[in-house]
Amino acid sequence: MFATKEEKRAAEEISNSSNTIGKGTFLEGNIETYGNIRIEGKVTGHIKSKSKVALGNSSQVHGNITAQNADIEGEVKGRIEIAELLVLKATAVINGDIITGKLVVEPGAVFNGSCKMGAAIKEIKIGDTNGIGASRTFNRTEEAKSV
Repeated sequence: MFATKEEKRAAEEISNSSNTIGKGTFLEGNIETYGNIRIEGKVTGHIKSKSKVALGNSSQVHGNITAQNADIEGEVKGRIEIAELLVLKATAVINGDIITGKLVVEPGAVFNGSCKMGAAIKEIKIGDTNGIGASRTFNRTEEAKSV
């Protein structure tokens, strides 16, 4: 019920982690992380982060984005739900709806869709697969047997 100092430190380390999908990389599938993620390549799938999502100038995302904060320079085709601050840089191209707490749009950014600001965003849940296998964890032996 109450987190120990060690558990709090471990949670803080996880949320401070950084992930990068580099330029020229193509990823097909969903991404879920507690930490920050920067994408320079192409992702086909949904992205969830309890921290910040940063999409570089060369990035392309075909899927929904859910995060605490986001900076977007590239292209997104999908719904964007940001709990706090969404920044659309001058090179951003968004085709989809936006729900965010606050929005900054630089001159030159393109946005096609509806926008709802100040709306309460539901809690970002990582590892939630609508009850399908969400509570099951595997050790290395079980993973090897199931493959």
